[in-house]
Amino acid sequence: MKEYDTIIIGGGAAGLTAALYTGRKKLKTLIVSIDLGGQTLLTDNIENYPGVDSSPGPELMAKFQSQATKFGAEVIMGEANAIKKIGKTFEVNLSNGEKYSGKTIIVASGKTARKIGAPGEDKFMGRGVSTCATCDAAFFKDKEVVVVGGGNSAFEAAELLTKFAKKIYLVHRNDKFRADEITVEKVKKLKQVEVIPFSQLKEIKGDKFVDGVSIENIESKKIKEVKANGIFIEIGYELKTDWLKSLVKRNDKNEIVIDDRCNTSQKGIFAAGDVSTVPYKQTVISAGEGAKAGLEAYKYINGAEAAIDWK
Repeated sequence: MKEYDTIIIGGGAAGLTAALYTGRKKLKTLIVSIDLGGQTLLTDNIENYPGVDSSPGPELMAKFQSQATKFGAEVIMGEANAIKKIGKTFEVNLSNGEKYSGKTIIVASGKTARKIGAPGEDKFMGRGVSTCATCDAAFFKDKEVVVVGGGNSAFEAAELLTKFAKKIYLVHRNDKFRADEITVEKVKKLKQVEVIPFSQLKEIKGDKFVDGVSIENIESKKIKEVKANGIFIEIGYELKTDWLKSLVKRNDKNEIVIDDRCNTSQKGIFAAGDVSTVPYKQTVISAGEGAKAGLEAYKYINGAEAAIDWK
């Protein structure tokens, strides 16, 4: 079984940054991930990453990957599905049967946006379909957009979009909203927002980019055609952490509980980025958390004084 100082599970902003830092500390590092780039790959253009004026998500993540591998990180495309603590090390099992041993583990597997399953959703992801209003709202200035969902994230997205879009349709399967009542009332009063209850997206349409949707009334089955350039799917995210529940503490959202230095409840296992309890799920924050996790892994292996860099 091949042995590493650090095995990083996840290849998004947090995982790749962690690998950059562990690599520069000369730790033998392995990244195990189903993709390289994570959620940032779905963002068509990023304008809020410091030092980067404007960049497509995949282009920015390619730079992350290049830096991580430049300093020695190895990459294996695959899915980790089990971790066992064996003495002072950890055994990581992959779904294909491969096994690797690590002195430390950094879990940076991120979150997965829930899908609505409508035709056109996958085709136009990143080309009009978005799961992050904070990331993409500014690209829809003076456009018409659709927000899907009934929770806080959907209503907050609709409110944010009123600063850019000229018209926002908020579509939900019923007229009972999970969002805070004060938020619901506030958004309903906004002149640009039209709430369409008891409805669902039947199809997302377009050529190269989204140009409209079919909205079906669940009760009457009537179809309403709406011209729109942006579709924001705001029905929450899934965190696939059940396979870690015997090793690390999680909260009621399945986020891995960490302290301010990315330590989990299990010594030697760290977590960073969207999979953790850090509340803001942004590329720049995930990168910072990944750096912290990488430095803490180095500290764990080499002793308490090793990570102090400001004296």
